[in-house]
Amino acid sequence: MHEMSLCEGVLQVLEQNARSQGYARVKTVWLEIGGLSGVEPEAMRFSFDVVTRGSLADGAKLEIVALAGEAWCMPCAKTVTVQQRYDACPDCGSYQLQVTAGDEMRIKELEVE
Repeated sequence: MHEMSLCEGVLQVLEQNARSQGYARVKTVWLEIGGLSGVEPEAMRFSFDVVTRGSLADGAKLEIVALAGEAWCMPCAKTVTVQQRYDACPDCGSYQLQVTAGDEMRIKELEVE
């Protein structure tokens, strides 16, 4: 379950920012997770609760903002929405797609004290 290590990375970012920005507690974390990132949202929620126990984010709420997968279709010369990697273009059926969005995960916003 790689979501556990992803949550550990998120906690490290929260701790580093707490030191530099002077907050003591994290109340809510908004994470943007792309549909092509390979991150399972429910596993992320579970892992976040486990990893943050006893930390500055203990009891924090995790809000997940789902981002659609997008790719550039070379034959169509336009951006299309895709549900998973290696999907065909929904317009022309081509597999000549280059992913342009939806494969990322990032902290979008924090609510802190």
